[in-house]
This record gives sequence, C-alpha cells and structure tokens, in this order.
Amino acid sequence: MDSLFFSLSKLIWYAIKPGNLIVIAIIVAFCFLYKGRVVWAKRLLAAITVLLLLILLLPIGPLLLYSLESRFDANPPLPEHVDGIIVLGGAIDPVGSYQWQQVEIGGSAERLYALSVLAQQYPQAKLVYTSGSGSLMNQRYKDADVAKLFYQTLGLNQANMVFERESRNTYENAVNSKNIIKPTAGEVWILVTSASHMPRSIGIFCHINWPVIPYPVDHRTLPHSLYAISLDFMANLGQIELALREWIGLITYYFTDKSAAIYPDQC
Repeated sequence: MDSLFFSLSKLIWYAIKPGNLIVIAIIVAFCFLYKGRVVWAKRLLAAITVLLLLILLLPIGPLLLYSLESRFDANPPLPEHVDGIIVLGGAIDPVGSYQWQQVEIGGSAERLYALSVLAQQYPQAKLVYTSGSGSLMNQRYKDADVAKLFYQTLGLNQANMVFERESRNTYENAVNSKNIIKPTAGEVWILVTSASHMPRSIGIFCHINWPVIPYPVDHRTLPHSLYAISLDFMANLGQIELALREWIGLITYYFTDKSAAIYPDQC
C-alpha cells in the first residue's frame, strides 16, 4: 500500500504541477487552433495570459509559503539535554553526485548545516539522517549514502550517526527511523527540516507517537516584504509550486491516515 501511495502521489503531482499545467494548457490551445476552434483557442490563451501575469505580478507564492514557514518558531529554545537529532534529507542530489563523483548539493542545504551545528552543541546525542530516493523511476542512488560521505569530509564524528537509506517520502522517513531507533518515552528529540516542510513532518511524527522539537531551517520568505513585487516569474512560480505541494501534502497525508492534523501544531 505504501508503494502505491508513493507512486500515485508522484504521478498526480506531475499532472497538477502548475508549470506543467500551463504547458498542457498551451498545447491544448494550439490543438484548438489546429482544429479551427479559434474562439476556444482565444479564450484559453487569454486565461493563460492572465494566469501568467498574476504569477509575475502578485506575491502568491510568498503568502502561501509564509503561512507554512511561520507555523513553528525559527531558532526555538532548546533544552540542556537532547537524546537525538533527526534531519530529513532532500538537500543532496544523489544521481548527480554519483555521475560527477563528488557531493552535489542543491536547495535546502541548511538542513545539512544545521545537523553539524547541533551535533557540536549536543555531542552525546544520537544523529539520524533519513533519506533514500524520492525518484519514481530510479531507486538505485540513495541520498543517505552521499550524506555519509559529506559528513566524513567534514570530519564529523559518525560514531553516534545512523543513516536511514530506504525511505522514499516523509512518512517513510519517520516510520523507518522510528523502527531503527526505537525511541522510548521521555526521550528528547529535535527534528530538522525546511520551514515550509515542517508542518507536514510534525503531523507525521505526532501520528506515529514520536514527539519531537521542531527546528525549522531553509526559510524562503521575508516576513517584512511579503507583498513586494519581484517581477521574477520563475522564482514566483517555484514558490507557488513549493507551497502548493506542501498544502496538498498536508491534506492528503491527513485523509490517508498518515498525519495527526491538516495543519499540525506541536504534539
């Protein structure tokens, strides 16, 4: 069932991803023109033009993202004792790393950095890096394998580190890590992931009864300029897609019994 959920979630997202929908709409418009349905083609092209202008001019992405990124405080107060730290992968390109034979880091690199900083602050804590491959077609190259090499090059002591390499999505990150670590009641754990991804992650960890302290990083919005006009179409589209993916994920995970709430708070 988990494999079916993983495959369907990937395929459906590819189908409804805003950038892909725009391309599909343009193709449909040209098909209308080819078939001589000029009126329908004009209507569709007009709608596409309006949509493109809205994406270019309005801060839709920042507003959608900010509601996610502000759900949990940045730099939260941390206790003196911490039993473990979990970081969700996603910052590393495992396929690119394999092909170029060096660590290739994409977005969300703050996740990797935060684990290094917290590991120094809590040298006795267990460290868990959880991420396999989110690819629908290629499960050969694993994020966690490259992360292990990355931390080796930094000289981070890996005696207390666990690299979970079989998970394909956030739900499997949490479940697989819990099965490996087997945390006991009363243990204090910190969860590191991107701020926009933290609500969905906390909902999953609460659902599987593993309370964690959210430590969000990788913020993409600027609170004091949420309504600024950037005129950067690709950046605006990217933020809209990121936000929609998280909001759709929040709703989907809740109604498929994988999250404790649609808009989770701390456990």
